[in-house]
Amino acid sequence: MLIAFHTLGCKVNQYETQAMRKQMESTGYETAEFIPDETAADVLVINSCTVTGESDRKLRQFLRRCRRSLPNAVIVLCGCMPQAYPDTAFASPEVDIVLGNAVRNDLLPKLEQYWVEKQRICCVPPHSSVYEPLDIDDFHGRTRAFVKIQDGCNRFCSYCIIPYARGRVRSRQPADITAELTRLAAKGYKEVVLVGINLTAYGQDCGLNIADAVDAACAVNGLERVRLGSLEPDFITDEVIARLKAQPKLCPQFHLALQSGCDATLKRMNRHYTTAEYADLCNRLRHHFPDCAVTTDVMVGFPGETQDEFEESLRFVDSVAFARAHIFAYSRRPGTNADRLPNQVDNSEKARRSKQMQVVCNKSAAMYASRYVGQTVSVLLETPYPNGIVDGHTDTYLTVMVKTDKPEGTLLPVRIVECKGDTLYGEEIL
Repeated sequence: MLIAFHTLGCKVNQYETQAMRKQMESTGYETAEFIPDETAADVLVINSCTVTGESDRKLRQFLRRCRRSLPNAVIVLCGCMPQAYPDTAFASPEVDIVLGNAVRNDLLPKLEQYWVEKQRICCVPPHSSVYEPLDIDDFHGRTRAFVKIQDGCNRFCSYCIIPYARGRVRSRQPADITAELTRLAAKGYKEVVLVGINLTAYGQDCGLNIADAVDAACAVNGLERVRLGSLEPDFITDEVIARLKAQPKLCPQFHLALQSGCDATLKRMNRHYTTAEYADLCNRLRHHFPDCAVTTDVMVGFPGETQDEFEESLRFVDSVAFARAHIFAYSRRPGTNADRLPNQVDNSEKARRSKQMQVVCNKSAAMYASRYVGQTVSVLLETPYPNGIVDGHTDTYLTVMVKTDKPEGTLLPVRIVECKGDTLYGEEIL
């Protein structure tokens, strides 16, 4: 039996797809790498995202495309969209089986039920308060492995549906993290990325904090880099920073989700910090991790964002001087408080603000990258090109292009000779 997987959305979704893939391969299924309109499979599992209304629109479009190209396959829709909107998911005629976020381990029995009964299945139970037991021992197609250590969110930002799709905070035990990373290290992985829905909330349900997870990961022999995924600015205390600093394997890159550099906008977003608290955290991290990369996400065009508020956000972002920033326009998500707010910003204005914010962030990213010219850095090799050039990343997640015959997954010493924008070019140290 041939099964294919397609993942939409975040690194947590990518991890969960790998876990389902492992489960199915262990029972005798053969996995086909999914290429739209090309892959022939008996079963197609689509692990969905529902972060915006636009992501749902694209999902519906994608389901129609998949059914046209795979008219006889069993199509399984799982992930955040069916968990948040089970009735809408089951109303999609292209889908044979709908699974929620709490029952990924039921993929095989639900398929077997479908083969017998030939009836569509919808299984979306409420979230459990217990962390879901998923595991992997490989991460197909990647030189670094994403490892999920936390699920759920208690925050209820006004624009976000994810607490409904993911439930409350649940954390993985450190011993389980160590065991999984030991298997990945045995497969040759040199770097892992710890990920979660609200990673900074790790341990709130069991008396731990994110430093406990980092300690467990860094204790694994064979791993040389441990990287943190996206972080919320609160819960990163001085005690946590001190413990993180004590781990030399921890990559000095901190992706701190900002969303807005305007306090009034942050309040409407129901974010739980001010710009002053955010700037203070950046300063403390830079003090303890000199030359660390502070990266972020910035949203523009949130409902009610005036021109003055946008300019305030722009000035704040400029003052922080991020090493990299993902800029995106607010997208309405039905079912959230923000969708019902007055003074929605016009799409053309959101596009204008996105471009203006991107200019500021590109400038600071280029300035940060330029510091590396003349330095020797360790680069994890990732993507080879036909001309012998391979790209990879530093521990601060800067992209480096270097000519080498070393294989992907190698940590290579490279001397940086040039910087173009935020991309570095280097020479292998022989």
